[in-house]
Amino acid sequence: MQPNIGIDEGQRKEIAKGLSKLLADTYTLYLKTHNFHWNVTGPHFQQLHIMFMDQYTEMWAAVDEVAERIRALGEFAPGGYKAFSELSSIKESEGHPDWQGMIAQLVEGHEEVIRTCRHLLPQVQEAHDESSAALIGDRMRLHEKTAWMLRSLLN
Repeated sequence: MQPNIGIDEGQRKEIAKGLSKLLADTYTLYLKTHNFHWNVTGPHFQQLHIMFMDQYTEMWAAVDEVAERIRALGEFAPGGYKAFSELSSIKESEGHPDWQGMIAQLVEGHEEVIRTCRHLLPQVQEAHDESSAALIGDRMRLHEKTAWMLRSLLN
């Protein structure tokens, strides 16, 4: 049974497709952040270890929200590394960067999620999908703040 929520079927499918990219970007960034949490070294170890844990914990909850929104739109949420790697524009980290390299990669990742959100937002607004718009707005706000805080560590 398809949802009858006042959003055209074609629009629902396109929004779900965009949210799937957001899900993949968020999950990939979550995984990268968790990896850096485990492997960070250097003079700021304690601060970064805790900060990365706070960040990946928040993203872990966020992937569930995004996936559930996709389901509420009547589509299946992608899952698994293959699907996420095909959808995500965030690349996995190679090797073991130093703490500054980790932060730089995370800034890039958060900014990529922001761009994904900004790209999707007009489409969601055009469909009058306030639920998806609120979710995207919340995600953008959080990733913008996180990117700013991470950039501040490099200045």
